[in-house]
Amino acid sequence: MKIQSTVIPRFRRQRGSVVLILVILLVIMTMLAAANSSDLYQLHRELNLLDRRQVGRLEQVSTNAAAAAVAPAKPESK
Repeated sequence: MKIQSTVIPRFRRQRGSVVLILVILLVIMTMLAAANSSDLYQLHRELNLLDRRQVGRLEQVSTNAAAAAVAPAKPESK
C-alpha cells in the first residue's frame, strides 16, 4: 500500500503562482484601459467645447465684417 504525501508538488505551486501573476496583470491592464477611456472622453468633451468657442468667435468676426461691408458710411451732400 502506497501512502500519498500531503506536500503539494513543486510544479503545481508554480502553476498557481503563474495564474496569480497573470490575473494581477490582467487587472492592471483593465484599470489602465478604463483610465485611458475616461481621459479620452474628457479630451473629446474639451475639444468640442473649444470648437464651439472658436466657431462662435469666427462667426462674430465675419458678421462684423459683413455688416461693415454692406452698410458703408454715406457722404453727406450740401
